[in-house]
Amino acid sequence: IAHWIEIGSMDELGRQDTPVHRLDARAKAAVTLVFIAVVMSFGRHELSALTPFALYPLALMAAGRIPLQPVLRKILVAAPFALVVGIFNPLLDRAPLAHLGPWVITSGWMSFASIMARFALTVGAALVLVACTGMYRLSAGLERLGLPRVFATQLLFLYRYLFVVAEEGSTMRRSVELRSGGARALPLRTYGSLVGHLLLRSLDRADRIHRAMVARGFDGEVRLLRPGRFGWSEAAFVAGWISFFVVARRWNLADLLGRALTGWSA
Repeated sequence: IAHWIEIGSMDELGRQDTPVHRLDARAKAAVTLVFIAVVMSFGRHELSALTPFALYPLALMAAGRIPLQPVLRKILVAAPFALVVGIFNPLLDRAPLAHLGPWVITSGWMSFASIMARFALTVGAALVLVACTGMYRLSAGLERLGLPRVFATQLLFLYRYLFVVAEEGSTMRRSVELRSGGARALPLRTYGSLVGHLLLRSLDRADRIHRAMVARGFDGEVRLLRPGRFGWSEAAFVAGWISFFVVARRWNLADLLGRALTGWSA
């Protein structure tokens, strides 16, 4: 599981030097927030209209040299949460909606596909944002956008302390394997005890880290060596992408393209 999650891989990708990485974090964060809001505003049956929005995360990945595989891995890890939300739609809503040859597509299957598509788009865009920015610059950019400092700091700490929990969990897993002779199946009460000890060890480790940070002068502010500057390139980035989102929300570009291609072929 740890190989699939790769907690720090997105932040490591955020240290690259590409035109997308050099953009101010505020511009990328603002566009991504608008992207998520627009994607989530679609109805449950508007599946084809969502397809043009895949251009945004894919374009950032191409310009920022972000590999596709780690992004897909993280989307797959989080996918069960979206599956739980929409898995019963095909069973509860069986009204016919369309026909695809001999198959009948029901309203439930269409809404389920729409939920999964919106999940993949929004989570993918958020992951690409981190990969193109880095958590430190992203937290500082959100604070400069107006997010209260306490929330920006908590967001950064939430990310950083994932490493603490992962490290403590890895240590406990090795200890269990050594003491159990490599047995994989353990009693349920053993797992409960392990989770409790993991939380206690993580809290103790987090307290030591916090005291070390305070001793080194940490006052709650996220500081950057090179603060970003919102210039013409950032303004063009924001205006261009938001204009595209508005157009794609107002008109179904996939449907228009399909009609145009069908007309030309005819």
